[in-house]
Amino acid sequence: MSLLWLRKWSVAVIAAAVLMPSIAAAQSPNGNSKLDSALEHAGGNAKDRLPVIIQIVPGGDSAVRGRLAALGRKISGEFGNIGAVGAKVNRAELAALVADPAVAHLSLDAGVHAHALTGADSLMTLDLVRADLGSVSKGVTGNGVGIAIIDSGINGGIPDIAKQVAAFYDFTQGGKAVPSYDDYGHGTHIAATIASSGQQNFYLYQGIAPRARLIGLKVLDKNGAGATSTVIAALQFATANKTALGIDVINLSLGHPIYESAKTDPLVLAVEAAIRSGIVVVASAGNHGTNPDTGEVGYGGITSPGNAPSAITVGAANTSATLNRSDDFVAPYSSRGPSWIDGYAKPDLVAPGHRIVADIDNKATLYVNYPSWQVSLPLVGGKYIRLSGSSMAAGVVSGVVALVIEANRTALQPDGTRMAPLNPFAVKAILQYTATSLANSDTMSQGAGEVNADGAIALTRALDTRTNPWGVAPLTLASTFGVEIDPWSQALVAGSAKVANLTPGLAISGSNIVWGENIVWGENIVWGENIVWGENIVWGENIVWGENIVWGENIVWGENIVWSENIVWGENIVWGENIVWGENIVWGENIVWSESTVDGDGSKGPSDTPGPDGKPGKGGVL
Repeated sequence: MSLLWLRKWSVAVIAAAVLMPSIAAAQSPNGNSKLDSALEHAGGNAKDRLPVIIQIVPGGDSAVRGRLAALGRKISGEFGNIGAVGAKVNRAELAALVADPAVAHLSLDAGVHAHALTGADSLMTLDLVRADLGSVSKGVTGNGVGIAIIDSGINGGIPDIAKQVAAFYDFTQGGKAVPSYDDYGHGTHIAATIASSGQQNFYLYQGIAPRARLIGLKVLDKNGAGATSTVIAALQFATANKTALGIDVINLSLGHPIYESAKTDPLVLAVEAAIRSGIVVVASAGNHGTNPDTGEVGYGGITSPGNAPSAITVGAANTSATLNRSDDFVAPYSSRGPSWIDGYAKPDLVAPGHRIVADIDNKATLYVNYPSWQVSLPLVGGKYIRLSGSSMAAGVVSGVVALVIEANRTALQPDGTRMAPLNPFAVKAILQYTATSLANSDTMSQGAGEVNADGAIALTRALDTRTNPWGVAPLTLASTFGVEIDPWSQALVAGSAKVANLTPGLAISGSNIVWGENIVWGENIVWGENIVWGENIVWGENIVWGENIVWGENIVWGENIVWSENIVWGENIVWGENIVWGENIVWGENIVWSESTVDGDGSKGPSDTPGPDGKPGKGGVL
């Protein structure tokens, strides 16, 4: 199959995918479109109003507000963290905003959905997850570490997590403080994975960091759906109240398709602002790793904000419910990189995310509507459900981050002084360096490898932060899982570069102040003598990563992706003959996903609803 034929074919399919008239994209002064791809190709009636996020040039705030007022449009959201406001405008008004020099960029206020589905093999109860991570008996529990869970809420009435919920704010109601609740159940499952005390089950099924503090920020409704602007508002709140609420980590197990570069994506910008404030942000990669019709594994399915360069983006691993890692593998559904448009190497790592059993409210949508997902644990109290996906994997990593932060805070240097605090980049480097590589998997699928709490805690405690750069005490660069000894990856993956065979000191030394003293992380990167990250990168023998990627015979990544003969993933997604993913998702003849999900049986349901055949619903598997 020639590349020329693929390009011609991809252009033809993209043209066929535009089902409704498109908005002409005006150009900004630097020659780039001011519209993301969703707005560029949004169709429908010209009088229909679209929810948009308007990024404003410095000094242009009053001009944009004045224009909106003149148009009779109210500002629906204030996002000072990214220099933007929200509003609803029709096509003519959108064109006027594009032409306004005070407007820097416009993005669709896209719908976001939870990243979860279910599976059909061995269960992973939390005791197995903790053992698989090597986090048992390490003397850390995440004590006092604050984790903000931006999701569908947390049911603080469940005894396993009641004492851990320190604060709760409902952003589906404008961000007001209310008693904690979760009408969908996804957020509670993640909260329990992170911090369940195990009180209801004789302390057997404890979370990864059972003494962490949880801050619930509800952004998703009872069907696991929400809006980008709501998530940005929650991120802005968490960033502004980092000290007041003691927020150290943010878990984002949700997302939407990538419609634009990370440089302009408002959700990514809000994540990056949170990280610059000192908060570690853990994001799910998405669950778009396979063609839902053929089961073929493919690349390029990372969702936003998993494409945020500084976030810890997590894919899902299937551990085969054993402690040995030789039989672990990246779950087929887990989204692979590179990220669309920017070509970032994502995910950063993977974690157990398959068939994770954790607490849920018995009145939550997921529990009530899907009894086959319920799990009965003998002789214990509480209600439990099994879920799979990068959402669950992200929750696992957020728990490990809490253990690393506690290890850092409680470690003493040889002279008895406290260790210097870790910033988000140092935490990310520690997790990547100590991850264990999975056999038969590549960097675009697993990042640096599978998260290793045992190694991450050991490396954290070995740091000598009294020097500049930091020193690292001698330690074994391997961890034991089951009956196997697994070497650490000793690698870092950043942007479009991977560097392997690093010493611990070299890997962490550039991370103690900002990731930038030794590494230039921007449009170009120069890292050591063997990697130049600019317009092109040659990585190994079979990948050319620059303006285009040619990956084997099946993928061309340039302006579009052609995945074998049946996927084009560019301005819209066309997957086989029956999927178009643009302003709305049309999936087959019977699924339309816009503000809600319609499943294979024609009924509305949450983002991980199975169809009538019992398989995960195509409409919402993110």
